[in-house]
Amino acid sequence: MANIVFNIAKGRVIELYNRVKSNDPANSALILVPIETSGLESDATLIDVDTLSALLAGTTNEQTTMGRKTLTDADLASLPAPNDTSDYYEVSLPTVTWTAATGNAISKIAVCYDNDTTAGTDANIIPLTMFDFIQTPSGADIQMTTGVFFRAS
Repeated sequence: MANIVFNIAKGRVIELYNRVKSNDPANSALILVPIETSGLESDATLIDVDTLSALLAGTTNEQTTMGRKTLTDADLASLPAPNDTSDYYEVSLPTVTWTAATGNAISKIAVCYDNDTTAGTDANIIPLTMFDFIQTPSGADIQMTTGVFFRAS
């Protein structure tokens, strides 16, 4: 397993992060989706999907007991300056906690862009990246600490 940037999001992740941070459109958000270990398809298969519904259409399953996390403009840090010394640009996610997490084990978190959290379906949500996050919920809190989820180089 590895970390991937979905083909549909290549070259767009920082743009879409900035749209959420700029509150443009007003109801846009990043959506964190925990992905179960059981049934997880290969990164080589998943990298080609264009919507969250397509990501979940095969044997890959969302861990619904933990639930999704919605990150709005207030949750995200301002865009940092590009790193001109090392020639890359990266963006981070804040610390997120799933309180009293239960359910099936997870292996990944999908980071997705929803341009309107008040309307639409998973067919309207664009998957941006997916990274390893191996956890077995036991009823205790699960915390994902702040960190880089995308780097353009």
